[in-house]
Amino acid sequence: MSKKTIALRTVTITRYITPLREGGSLPALAEGDDDFKYVLKFKGSGHGTKVLIAELIGGEIARALGLKVPELVFANLHEAFGQTEADEEIQDLLQASKGLNLALHFLTGSITFDPVVRVIDAELASKIVWLDAFITNMDRTFRNTNLLIWNKELWLIDHGACLYFHHSGTDWETSAKSTFALVKSHVLLPQAKLLNEVNVNIKKVLTEEKINEIVNLIPDEWLIWDDTNKTPEELKNMYLQFLVTRLNNSEIFVNEAKYARETLI
Repeated sequence: MSKKTIALRTVTITRYITPLREGGSLPALAEGDDDFKYVLKFKGSGHGTKVLIAELIGGEIARALGLKVPELVFANLHEAFGQTEADEEIQDLLQASKGLNLALHFLTGSITFDPVVRVIDAELASKIVWLDAFITNMDRTFRNTNLLIWNKELWLIDHGACLYFHHSGTDWETSAKSTFALVKSHVLLPQAKLLNEVNVNIKKVLTEEKINEIVNLIPDEWLIWDDTNKTPEELKNMYLQFLVTRLNNSEIFVNEAKYARETLI
């Protein structure tokens, strides 16, 4: 039986519906030429394509672990798109984002996860905490859970804040072996009592081959950065080496998460 390879669909955005101003990068609700609605993330936002790369890698690693993530698609913006937009800030954003962007399928009718009302089972909570410590995702807190309930199931959204090492140069070696102390603020940490078991099981699924497949989804045009002379291939290798090194040293961030949890209970 042949292995199923990862592939993202590409849609063309046909309608800008409304900005989602709760997001720091001003994402938007938009419609594609497939008639589906999407949460559109723009490469012309403040942190540029690095946010899209983080969203792509974080989301697809979560999916590889069996966690529920809305479908990610590449989203094309035509050069003329948004020229009639009355809001100058939005028009500038649209014009700066012509070409290939990233979008997540909009989960119509979903509600924000409330940790006070809902308790997540220990295995699922541990897997999500492990994921966020692995990809250094600082944005899954009680203040901003980035978790939705849809069809009575827990869905993960918004991974643009992960892999933050790429915002401060390319010293990936140091970041790859970091403890990720910010895990202490994770919304699901109190329920994550199976971190050791989850660590063992995930390492059977998340192989270097799978990570490489995910990293290779990054479009080369997202890897032309002003702050480095590295080629797209070299930058892809940087992400691969960061993630593989971090996976091989997972006990570092797992122990940090266990310690942080012990201080809570």
